[in-house]
Amino acid sequence: MVGKIKRLLIANRGEIVCRIVATCRAMRVETVTVYAQDDKDLPHASAGDMSILLMGNALSETYLNIEKLIEAAKSSGADAIHPGYGFLSENARFAEAVTKAGLVFIGPPAHIIALMGDKGESRRLCQSIGVPVVPGYDGDAQDTKLLAKAAAGIGYPVLVKAAAGGGGKGMRIVESADALPAALEAARAEAKNAFGDDRVLLEKYLVQPRHIEVQVFSDTHGNHVHLFERDCSIQRRYQKVVEESPAPQLPEALRESMIRAAIAITSHIGYVGAGTVEFILDANGEFYFLEMNTRLQVEHPVTEMVTGLDLVQLQLQVAEGKALPFTQKEVKRHGHAMEVRLYAEDPDREFLPAPGVLSAFSLPHLPHVRCENGYSSGSRISANYDPMIAKLAAWGQTREETIRRLLNALAQVWMEGTIHNRAFLMRVLESEDFRAGKVSTGFIASHRQALLENNYNEDEVAALAAAYLLCGNTAPSAASGSLAEHSAWTRVVTN
Repeated sequence: MVGKIKRLLIANRGEIVCRIVATCRAMRVETVTVYAQDDKDLPHASAGDMSILLMGNALSETYLNIEKLIEAAKSSGADAIHPGYGFLSENARFAEAVTKAGLVFIGPPAHIIALMGDKGESRRLCQSIGVPVVPGYDGDAQDTKLLAKAAAGIGYPVLVKAAAGGGGKGMRIVESADALPAALEAARAEAKNAFGDDRVLLEKYLVQPRHIEVQVFSDTHGNHVHLFERDCSIQRRYQKVVEESPAPQLPEALRESMIRAAIAITSHIGYVGAGTVEFILDANGEFYFLEMNTRLQVEHPVTEMVTGLDLVQLQLQVAEGKALPFTQKEVKRHGHAMEVRLYAEDPDREFLPAPGVLSAFSLPHLPHVRCENGYSSGSRISANYDPMIAKLAAWGQTREETIRRLLNALAQVWMEGTIHNRAFLMRVLESEDFRAGKVSTGFIASHRQALLENNYNEDEVAALAAAYLLCGNTAPSAASGSLAEHSAWTRVVTN
């Protein structure tokens, strides 16, 4: 038994820091936040009970500097470190260093992070316990001629993936044998830069698959549970844009099979803490293990909204050595939840990041809507970090009600000063196929014209939000009509 955590350092930046602080306050756990010089005015810098400046300009000197983070924890009197997501959250060396320093790492042991972080090792482990994996090559030999032979055996198109990483880095789709050498070279270079490891593996590229993940939780007493699944199929550049639970149009027998596979993995490896087992589902209804994320996910609010559980609270309790406070039978799912990621990016230019200053920014306060943000009015969005501005999640009794609430919330987001993807998100949610649950990882590409053409502009959406508020919330909302109706109404009001 570790004992109660009294002071927690959060080794991250942005909205996840503020979200973790909120739970810690409710648990009476003091918090220490860290910040780089260019983040000194962002909300997370002053969100905790204490804050520490990480000197330096490069990421390697700040949020990725293991020695500085551990020293910050020690000097502040913290007894535990929460890595959030991204950065060092799945870095086995960091987890090991935290433990060796006599601090509690909020996450699984270092050896499990290393095991599941190696895509080749995790694939082989899954195969050994009967969990299906995508046909491919995951051997240690990395000779280009050998990989070319393996790709021919798999059959094109193939997917080149970084063996040690994730998040779309070091990943290339290869349509033919002629294109393989260049793709390998590019993937290796990107993998080496991102993960310090240029090994790759090959997988059969599945056309128009779905991306479904199972939220799992385990404690040190041998209890392994699932908190149901999330569909994360709406993606751009291999990054998630929309997440929801339950997964739409998913047969119950298939859902149960995926959940059993996820629990088989956590039980076999003796997992501890929060994790996500990710699967890819092909058009024939066959699922395959994709990877395991050994950390809290960006989209964890979706699971919290349908289960009523606080995943950060559970993380801390498990880290303290406590058993999970419920059994699998006691976990229930209620209604439907959905999250969208609001980015400073230009959807019409291949989703290129759009750094700049948020001269004006506000989020709505609505029933059954949850907003989490790492920026405020006047904040500068730096090109040095992921351009996510905020997350908006909504809950409803039904999927359709949830979509309406989320559209209504997006219509009331106020942003000026930088290009962003709000109108694009609204088009996705308004799409007939999306509303019918016809989703896949190729959704954005296959609906490109409808999603990216200028069907309505930001001025109209902004005017709708303003009029909605000025008219005492009597304006037509996303709950009562389409965006075309909203835009038409806005023009009448503003002309």
